[in-house]
Amino acid sequence: MTMSWFGSADCGVDDDAQLFRAMTCLVTLRLDEASQRHFERLRRLHFPVARNLIPAHLTLFHRLPDVPEVRTALAEAARVEAKFAVEVTGVRSLGYGVAYTLASPVLQRLHGDLAGVFAAWLSAQDRQRFAPHIVVQNKATVEAARVLLEDLRQSFQPMRVEACGFDLWEYLGGPWRWLETFRFLRRED
Repeated sequence: MTMSWFGSADCGVDDDAQLFRAMTCLVTLRLDEASQRHFERLRRLHFPVARNLIPAHLTLFHRLPDVPEVRTALAEAARVEAKFAVEVTGVRSLGYGVAYTLASPVLQRLHGDLAGVFAAWLSAQDRQRFAPHIVVQNKATVEAARVLLEDLRQSFQPMRVEACGFDLWEYLGGPWRWLETFRFLRRED
């Protein structure tokens, strides 16, 4: 599927510094409510309380400008996409934390399509290979992370979650503020 309906990533901001200041948006994958509650419960259990400022999430893009073109692209992608399954495939170390790994060919394609649309705005982090994951512990000690990793690996059961749309957030220097949800609208045949 081509994404030509997005147009270009020219947001009409001429001043590079002004555009950089506008790069405050994050895009996450919206999961079904039961799966979101499951990962949120794990995050509350294992994340250092003082640093747990945001909900459990699967980040698609870490830094995009708050411009109408981003919302238009997300709305159009959501309009033509149906809900789809994402496999939770394992647990991995983050050094100072732990994350669940996820896999879906549809998610990889969708991320790649949007990355092409947002190419002019992508940060170095967002230009890296996309490795979907949900962090349930971060900013812990290396030892606490190692212990949790072993515990979660021993109890791990593969599961399937449902991707339902995108959430757009504003980064506020630590916490995030939810801006808008773009639900996948295409009906499955």
